[in-house]
Amino acid sequence: MTDSSSLAPSKITTDVLIAGGGPCGLMLAIELGRRGIRSLLVDAKPSTAFNPQANATQARTMEHFRRLGFANEVRVQGLPPDHPTDIAYFTRYAQHELARIRLPTAAEATVKIKSMTGSWSAAELPHRVSQKFVEQTLRRHAQASPCADVRYGWTLERFHDHGDSVSATVRPTEGGPAQEVSARYLVGADGARSLVRRELGIEWGGVTGIQREFMGGKMFAVYLRAPGFTSVLRHPKAWMYVAVNHRRRAFMASVDGMAEYAFHAALKPGEDSEHWTHEDARRVFEEAVGVELPVEILSTGTWLAGHALVAQRFQQGRVFIAGDAAHLFTPTGGLGYNTAVEDAVNLAWKLASVIRGKAPEGLLDSYEIERKRVAERNTGFARRFADSVGLFKAQPELEEESERGEAERRLAAQHLDEHARLEFNIPGVTFGGRYDGSPIIAGDGAALPPDEPNNYVHTASPGGRPPHMWLDDGRSLFDLFHSEWTLLALGPDAPATDSFEAAARDAGMDLRVVHLPQAALLELYEAPLALIRPDQIVAWRGATDHEATAVLSRVIGRATA
Repeated sequence: MTDSSSLAPSKITTDVLIAGGGPCGLMLAIELGRRGIRSLLVDAKPSTAFNPQANATQARTMEHFRRLGFANEVRVQGLPPDHPTDIAYFTRYAQHELARIRLPTAAEATVKIKSMTGSWSAAELPHRVSQKFVEQTLRRHAQASPCADVRYGWTLERFHDHGDSVSATVRPTEGGPAQEVSARYLVGADGARSLVRRELGIEWGGVTGIQREFMGGKMFAVYLRAPGFTSVLRHPKAWMYVAVNHRRRAFMASVDGMAEYAFHAALKPGEDSEHWTHEDARRVFEEAVGVELPVEILSTGTWLAGHALVAQRFQQGRVFIAGDAAHLFTPTGGLGYNTAVEDAVNLAWKLASVIRGKAPEGLLDSYEIERKRVAERNTGFARRFADSVGLFKAQPELEEESERGEAERRLAAQHLDEHARLEFNIPGVTFGGRYDGSPIIAGDGAALPPDEPNNYVHTASPGGRPPHMWLDDGRSLFDLFHSEWTLLALGPDAPATDSFEAAARDAGMDLRVVHLPQAALLELYEAPLALIRPDQIVAWRGATDHEATAVLSRVIGRATA
């Protein structure tokens, strides 16, 4: 509704105060707004991100964007539709290519997904797009909600949890009168240096400071324009270019598919980039390219790789943390931003249910139980990917034009080919996160497939993503799910659902029954009834509706088994 730095009333009253306007905070505002929940989002930056930051939107995130109606809007952003999305490894970008994993273009993805089976049976494929473009889309959709007050250029200064509400002070970042805020809840989606987490005294768990030759230690980031870059390539264009040599390890992602790139170089022992100039940035870039070419530096900065950190708590009273405030990744696999989006998806429907009086406050306890375990899982996978590429030692002989050089390149090619498939073909990571053991999941004790990064085996056992299927009429099964609760009644002889419908009415739950007679769906779900949560997670499955009241009480947090 609002994107304002104008004077507001002396006291702002809202349901949820959101600190942070990155993907997590914006997604939370969108999800709450769709449910009629008021939010005030503040972010100290004047606008959404200028620098590219994350560059990969995973398939599960794209499925959530599809659920909200803007997946296609995101997919046309970033690279041109026919631009390669390959990840390619070189000694230097203008020299020897070592390995390449070929992936569909944006145009190909929308066609290929409808015929893909097995691990990649999904409503959407991943999309290679800079986070800066995604944030612009999310901001537009957040601001379109009459329930969302979105304020960039405003800073959260302090807050206090009173037990029945949260009071806070926000102020224009560039100066001006402070505004007092009264909210029912506060969510700190305010990044790695989170004020909210710090004020709550929540410590990190996990490991940091991991040292590797690459993706472990200080990284020098450059946002640049190099229109002539592709003219020096000896090999086909890619989306991501990785430099592997003993002098300068680096990776670079294409931002617009034409001239803009996000370049990140590992600093060598003894290097201090804090006072590096644009000339230094050009020098480091040319070390990775292998030849000189004109470069315009748009911005520079440093960041630290080697994190695998998860906050010890995600909630304290009426205050929650999410996104980078709750977990820090080394960006291998692109899991940080995608994990943050699912934090918002998980928390939003629970906050809305409690605020609307449809669920007890105890439902909110499940947010930490569910998301903390997934964060620990995902940071572990990212660390594994970082070890795979970062502990590989590039020998000086790798660049020699000799038999010894050719032998080293063959060895490097074998390792990097295996690594590329480990890090960039990850349906298991993308779709396999589960909430087993959550008090609001009615688990059935079924044997679960192994949790492997590169293989995903569909299961409708409660606690995970519902198995996907394309229907005969060309629709995705997921497109039939209700925005709130869905009860799938599967097979030609599906049991009655009257008890679920009556229990949902009594509980004030917005439930839609979807009847699908296809035998293949019954076989896929291994039960004729399956209850799907608002965040598209299987909450329960079974053969009859006899225990409908008990099931709904459990999944909404009113009772546990």
